[in-house]
Parts: sequence; C-alpha cells; structure tokens
Amino acid sequence: MDFPILSVIVFAPLVAGLLLLLIPGERKSEIRVAALAAATVTMLLSLWVYFSYDQAAGGYQFVERYEWLPALGVSYYVGVDGMNAPLVLLTGVVMFTGVLISWGIDDRPREFFAFLFILATGVFGVFVALDLFMLFFFYEIAVFPMYLLIALWGWKVTREYAAMKLTLYLFVGSVIALVGALAMYFQSGLGTFDMLALEQAGYSTAFQQFWFPFVFFGFAVLGGIFPFHNWSPDGHVAAPTAVSMFHAGVLMKLGAFAALRVGIMLLPEGAQAWMPVIIFLALTNVVYGAFIAMVQTDFKYVIGYSSVSHMGLVMLGFASLSKNGFIGAGVQMFSHGVMTALFFAAVGMVYDRAHTRDIPRLGGMAKAMPWVAITFIIGGLVSMGMPGFSGFVAEFPIFMGVWTMGSSPYNANWPYMGWVAPLIAIVAAISIVITASYIVRIVRQVFFGKMPAEFVGHVGDVTALDKVALVFLAAIMVLVGVFPGLIVPLVETGVDSILRLLGGA
Repeated sequence: MDFPILSVIVFAPLVAGLLLLLIPGERKSEIRVAALAAATVTMLLSLWVYFSYDQAAGGYQFVERYEWLPALGVSYYVGVDGMNAPLVLLTGVVMFTGVLISWGIDDRPREFFAFLFILATGVFGVFVALDLFMLFFFYEIAVFPMYLLIALWGWKVTREYAAMKLTLYLFVGSVIALVGALAMYFQSGLGTFDMLALEQAGYSTAFQQFWFPFVFFGFAVLGGIFPFHNWSPDGHVAAPTAVSMFHAGVLMKLGAFAALRVGIMLLPEGAQAWMPVIIFLALTNVVYGAFIAMVQTDFKYVIGYSSVSHMGLVMLGFASLSKNGFIGAGVQMFSHGVMTALFFAAVGMVYDRAHTRDIPRLGGMAKAMPWVAITFIIGGLVSMGMPGFSGFVAEFPIFMGVWTMGSSPYNANWPYMGWVAPLIAIVAAISIVITASYIVRIVRQVFFGKMPAEFVGHVGDVTALDKVALVFLAAIMVLVGVFPGLIVPLVETGVDSILRLLGGA
C-alpha cells in the first residue's frame, strides 16, 4: 500500500496540537521547539507532494479513499491536482513561517500553537477533499479555532467584536453553501458525496442556475467577495500576527477554492449564467479595495483592504471562464498567500517594537529593521505586479483572460462581452496604479525618513528567526517570478480539467 502522505499532512498538525497540550505549560521552550518541528515536517511533506506531482499524467494523484458512512455515501476521499497542490504547499509554508514569527509569544504558547495547528488541519482537509461532506467537515474545523485565536490572543481593542463578526459571517455563508450542497446530493440520485461522481450527475440547466449562487457565494464570503467582505479587514487587524498570516494568506484562498471546486466545477452551467454578476462584484472588490486601502492610516488596515482587492483578482480570473483567467487565478492564490503572509509578518514586527500601527507616527524603521524594510519592498513589488516577481506571473494572465473572455466558448450566452470585456480589464487595471501609490506611501512614511524621537533607542532589530521567515517568504516570490515554470505548468494541468467540465456542461 502506498504511503498515505496526504493523510499525514492533514492530520499531523492535529496530532501535534494535541500532543502539545500534554506538555506542561511552564515549559515554553520545549513547546516552541515541538511546534517548529511539527510545522517543519508538515511543510517538507507538502513540498514533496508539490514536486512529486506527475504533470504529464495530470488528474488527481496521491489519492486515498476509505468508506466512512457508506449508508449515506460519505467517504474519506482525498487527492491533489494542479489547482490544489500549490495551496497545500502554501499552507505548509505559512504554517512554518507563522511558528517562527510567533516564537516570542509568552501568553499560553501551548494553547496558541495547539489551536493554530487544529486550524491548519481544517485548511489542509478542505484543499485535498474530494468528498463534499468531508469538505464541509474540514471547513467548519478551520473556522472554529480562528474565533478562539482572535478572541484570546488578538488586539484587545477589537478582538471580541472582530472574532464574533468573522465567525458569524463565515458560519452563515457555510450554512447557505451547505443547503446548496445538500440539494446537489439529493438531486443527483447517486447517493454519494463523491465530487468526481457529482461532476457527472447531469444536473438540469434550471437546477444549476438556481442553486449556483447558494454554493458559490456561500463559500465566496470567506474569499472576501463584495459586499460580504467587511468581516475580513476587522479580522486581520484584531488577529495576532501568525493568525493574520493564516487568515489572509490561507483562509481567504480556502473560500475562493471551495467556491471554484463546489460552485463552478459541479455547476458549470450555473457559473456561465451568473458570470456577469460575479464579474461586477469581483471588479468592485479589485478597485474599491485598492482605493479604501489607499486612504487608511492604520498600517494593518492597509494590508487588510489590499487583501480584499487582490482576492478580487482571483474571483475575476474565475469569472472570466477562460484558460488564462483560471491559470492566473490559480497562481494568484499562491502568490498572494505568500505575499500577504510576509506583509502581516512585517506589520507585526513593526508594531511589536514601536507599539503603534499609525502610519503618520512611524518613520525611519529601515535603520532599525533593515531586513523588514527590504523584504516588505519585495512584497510591495509583488503586490504591484512588477515583472520578475510572482505577482506579475499571476496578474498578467488574469488580465489577458478578462480582456479576451468575450471570445471564450464558455461565454457564448453573453455576446456583448466581446466589447465589454476590454473595458472591464482596463477598469480593473486602475487597481495597479492605486496599489503602487499606497505601497510607495507606506515604504516612504514607515521605513524611510527621520525616525521620531520617541522611537530612537527604543526600536531594535528583529530576531534571527524573524529574518529567516521573511527571507524565506520573499525568496519564494522571487523564484516564482523569475522561474514561472515552477508553478504555471502545474496549475495548467488543473485548469484543463475545469475547462473540460465547462465544455461538457
């Protein structure tokens, strides 16, 4: 029997979290070392899956299936393809760097890392699930620890409000999506939650058009789609640094991926019918998020609204129903996950030392924290979509896909898209200019200029572990930008299967 590597990746964090709870709370050094060991092993296994995936063969690989509740058609069924393999690696990377960044947490680190690892198990489970019931099962596991992590370790000013707001939004969205999923289960008549079987269920056009918004938008709430996005910046700001990294870097991708996997891939005709609505909402995300980020004075809110804007590009790529759009969206989920993890890590390091996130009060941080300044600038170049960085590899195909979506055979129901599509791409491109403006403003005001007198002699450099995390994240974005072949062909294999489903609708 083949080694069940996906199961190990999914459940290793859970087992590690439970074992951490057995260590006496006062032995904080041992707790941190054990957490780092678990995160390192999980990341290395996710790297192995990523680079061992056979792109020539394509399809789902490393598949494991065990009957769980056969009477209801529920099975533990997991596998990876070109779309979710990068997301498994992303989760491993954010988990590893999140532990490094959280090394200095002194308030109940045992419980903090345990909840963080349980959250990671839920995220891994959603990304690899091929059974619709198991996807929801892991989805709920991913939401609950987030509430505790924010409410117990978050920013005292807003943590209870933000934690409750986040939880209510996500639970309501998941309940709406669950109703749609149950409708698909009963309508199929197959008596199974196997998503590969449900892809071939042959749902009627009317059924798909009616139930698609339930499933897609139910999950897209976690992806931060407008107008259901405003839980996200508040959650980002209230969360401790590692949780912000997980929140923006991974959880928002979880919502977008589930909307793709369950909405577009199981109800392709519904996706075609609702495409103009998704385009409009995603376009609002992209431009509105960028403008709101530009006027923020709280360092963390800038990055929070920036995430809303960049996640709009993912939804825009999905809604284009084009090969380039899907490829760009797949790469963008990975690129933005790494980028926003770096951003929130940098914000956390500045706040921990300056004890303020008010941008006008900051300045000259590059002198005290040069590693933070350099890596933040690299993240900023990624955010702007500069060539040579992962952001360009992701955003350029999205804009190409949107510009040409009028000629896509999957958009034949909307003949006016031929002349509207270029306008949509041009309006979305406004976000690039706005993004550049707020990134340059932050770099100038926070990292350069004269350091305020209150910080001189009181703000020191970051730790060696912090530097390792920052450089690791920055290096990934540069490598993907310089060598796009590391990810684009892999994502393309996953996109081909999505296009086959759309073509067969």
